[in-house]
Amino acid sequence: MAFTRKDLLGMRDLEVHEIQTILDTAESLKEINTRSIKKVPTLRGKTVVHLFYEPSTRTRTSFDIAAKRLSADTYSIATTTSSMVKGETFLDTIKNLEAMRPDVFIIRHSASGTPHRVAPRTTASVINAGDGMHEHPSQALLDMLTIRERKGRLEGLTVLIVGDIAHSRVARSNIWGLTKMGARVVVCGPPTLMPSHMDQLPVTVSLQLEPVIPSADVIMVLRLQKERQGQGLLPSLREYAAYYGIDRKKLAHAKPDVLIMHPGPMNRGVEISPDVADGPHSVILDQVTNGVAVRMALLYLVVQRDEPAL
Repeated sequence: MAFTRKDLLGMRDLEVHEIQTILDTAESLKEINTRSIKKVPTLRGKTVVHLFYEPSTRTRTSFDIAAKRLSADTYSIATTTSSMVKGETFLDTIKNLEAMRPDVFIIRHSASGTPHRVAPRTTASVINAGDGMHEHPSQALLDMLTIRERKGRLEGLTVLIVGDIAHSRVARSNIWGLTKMGARVVVCGPPTLMPSHMDQLPVTVSLQLEPVIPSADVIMVLRLQKERQGQGLLPSLREYAAYYGIDRKKLAHAKPDVLIMHPGPMNRGVEISPDVADGPHSVILDQVTNGVAVRMALLYLVVQRDEPAL
């Protein structure tokens, strides 16, 4: 089925066939990234504007590389270089940029729901690159592509998400996406880092790590998001690492073919030990590689939504 959405705002609203289309398109586009000349004319003449109002390395760079490999023109705007420092509102910034006729806005913002507020107010496509503690759909999609490549499927797998669930937009997007595709999701972390609405999410909750490691096909480790946390949520980083950090000792109880994932950036020695992050079970760099392909697919699909799929 064709992808007909103007915008990509979150995993919760996507249908199964839409997720399948994105993953299949990304898989077909991966070949471009292995060529000596990594560029095709697919989006020649299209304009992509990056609006990143939070720090980012992987997401911002991979969206930029993805657009350029499809031959789109790209422009980046950050908080310190926009007229918002002079008092202009975010929506006024969008309206002024829209007057220049861009085709896509890629938005990362600390306020949850910002891309959703922008999308109906612009004729350009809007892709959510992370909004507050709400969602990060492209990260979930690249995670799902990585799992599918390594495991051959998503349906029937058990994915264990460990860490700061309360503040993680990556966790929310993965929960919605993975469960729609038939995976079982288990979340684990200290009670102070669990959201109050866990009963509304299609997950199994565990406050202890060791009992749930043996059943996991995939262990997705989350960064402790200290910039979003209040004070007093953890006694110490050392205690957190002892109980919830993924290290070689805890991994000894996992399945021999378990995958270790992390959305980055990593706090080595806190939520994940260096030997696990760089070990044989780790697919962390595969996630980064797949991020370019997934973001190429998203740009292609939202811009060319009226055209036949690849």
